[in-house]
Amino acid sequence: MQVGLHGKEFSLKSLPVVERVLDLIHDHGAESVVSASFAAQLKKAGSKHRFRVYEKADSLKNLKFMLSLGGDGTLLETVSHVGRAELPILGINLGRLGFLATINKDETAIALEKVFEGAYTLDKRSLLKLEMKGDLFEGVNFALNDLTVMKKDTATMLIVHTHIDGEYLNSYWADGLIVSTPTGSTGYNLSCGGPLVFPRSGNFIITPVSPHNLTARPIVVSDSSEITLEVEGRSKHFLITLDSRVATGESGMKLNVKREHFKAHLIQLEGQHYFKTLRNKLNWGLDIRN
Repeated sequence: MQVGLHGKEFSLKSLPVVERVLDLIHDHGAESVVSASFAAQLKKAGSKHRFRVYEKADSLKNLKFMLSLGGDGTLLETVSHVGRAELPILGINLGRLGFLATINKDETAIALEKVFEGAYTLDKRSLLKLEMKGDLFEGVNFALNDLTVMKKDTATMLIVHTHIDGEYLNSYWADGLIVSTPTGSTGYNLSCGGPLVFPRSGNFIITPVSPHNLTARPIVVSDSSEITLEVEGRSKHFLITLDSRVATGESGMKLNVKREHFKAHLIQLEGQHYFKTLRNKLNWGLDIRN
């Protein structure tokens, strides 16, 4: 059995947790297969473990499951590695509580034991897919959280002409525009005044960033829709993001957004639920008037 691991740069105080994870994998008779970037961090930190290293997603298809060691950003990167292999992913949070990486580092041993026993369910999250001319994202043209178009020059704004299934919706005069999945509704979308949307609701959320027309508001549409964005502005270039990945687009470029045909499979242990995460993260249900 092989188990995949991915993480970002971590502090030395987190090294014992990472080493414990590697110990637990070995104790279950499994082999650790670590991303090249995380392997470099482990070697730099003086890890005593031996492991295989992967560099391309094609090499992950034989893994039993993937572990993401870090925060939500790390888990988003892990999803980009797994892609259409649809491997189960468990997020172990090495920092503060996240919306996606919900396993506290103190719960690591118990959580891994349950995963090795198969005592979990899969929370299948929809992804969005970007279609455009060129290959700005080197084939990794999907996102779990969101796609954004953002101005690159701070002195100018963008005009984003938006169509839904070929029908004109609006031209947003704004600093940018977010197209979010329900999973991403708790991210940048929320910061820009967008709604929280339940993960299994089957929607996209379109949210303007600092719109120059105060009547522009977020809108929720079916994720069976195809959203077309045509971006123009005084500046020749603008920024495109897919989760944490960034590329530069040119004015006049058309972006087509639709639902990806595969999903992200997030491991959910007994006692975990999206609503519980919302309550813990947003302090819902607590009297904070004192």
